[in-house]
Amino acid sequence: MLKLIVGNKGCGKTKLLLDAVRESLKTEHGNLVFIEHSENLRPELSHKIRLIDASEYKISSFDAFYGLVAGMCAGNYDITNFFVDGILKTVGRDYDKLGELFAKLDSLPCDVDFLITVSEDMDKLPTSVTKFAV
Repeated sequence: MLKLIVGNKGCGKTKLLLDAVRESLKTEHGNLVFIEHSENLRPELSHKIRLIDASEYKISSFDAFYGLVAGMCAGNYDITNFFVDGILKTVGRDYDKLGELFAKLDSLPCDVDFLITVSEDMDKLPTSVTKFAV
């Protein structure tokens, strides 16, 4: 399942995401993966969470992001959750391609949940994106 936290910068999306990570640590028995475009949140995250700095791996496109996630799923069936902070910083602001990416992630042949922050007004995003908003 794929869910989005959508809103402008400074509205508390990252706090909601971190709260969800902490709650998942209590309830999930698999591996949790946190992807961000830097390592700004490293001090906020438990050592039990796999932190991926997308910039370190030169992930800067929709296809590269999908490949990263699909490859991780294919190689580790114990992943239960992906948390992604600031997806637009990583892949860019082509909202139609963003909707396509979300559809592909949502249909991956693995049983994982995604929670992703999108820093934009809801009314500026196409339905292909907003249908995943919580």
